[in-house]
Amino acid sequence: MTPAFDAITPHPDGVDAADELIHERAYVVRAYRSGADKLILRGAVRDQKPAGLYFDDTQPLTVHHMIVDLTIAIPSLEIIAAKAVLEIHPHSTCKRIEDHYDNLVGLSIARGFTHKIRELFGGPRGCTHTTALLQAMAPVAIQSMWSFNMAQTQSDDPKNPFSSPESRKVALMTNINSCHVWAEDSDHVAALRNGGEMEVPIWVTRRFEALGRDPDTFRR
Repeated sequence: MTPAFDAITPHPDGVDAADELIHERAYVVRAYRSGADKLILRGAVRDQKPAGLYFDDTQPLTVHHMIVDLTIAIPSLEIIAAKAVLEIHPHSTCKRIEDHYDNLVGLSIARGFTHKIRELFGGPRGCTHTTALLQAMAPVAIQSMWSFNMAQTQSDDPKNPFSSPESRKVALMTNINSCHVWAEDSDHVAALRNGGEMEVPIWVTRRFEALGRDPDTFRR
């Protein structure tokens, strides 16, 4: 049940090699396509203290580990099932708040989600760490729609909602105003509206070049 956490370079730019690590927080959020109409999000947050900081020990000390599972209906992006589990927590009463996160059911992961999360679970109404995790999960749901649509497009299901060029273009345009590149008055969006092709992502170009392949074939 516990997701793996990737290591972070101990001394990135801006941190001196002599500086002492005193705390590490890691988030992992994974998205799964469940058939043609559901997205499953599993998120975890983990706080660790380095070995030997609190007491004589050779292993890092995990002080928080919270996991949230969300089932999201597609294309409405409404949460239809939710479960929060506080696996590692400091107080015996921490787990009493788990059932409160059932109130996520019925919320849209897209429309006003962050505000609603603060309203329902902020401060004494929730677990600080679980609530922070939820705020990190929402953007992943939106980001994973690209992959969801890609998998659907490649499907032979006649009910596939992304099987036509027109519907794929609509799916792309759902990103409008999600960032400065996708601003509704940007050159990028204007080009797409005028029938232009989507820019091949830089990460595709780099990988295809490494494989000795033409990046333009990605469009096909």
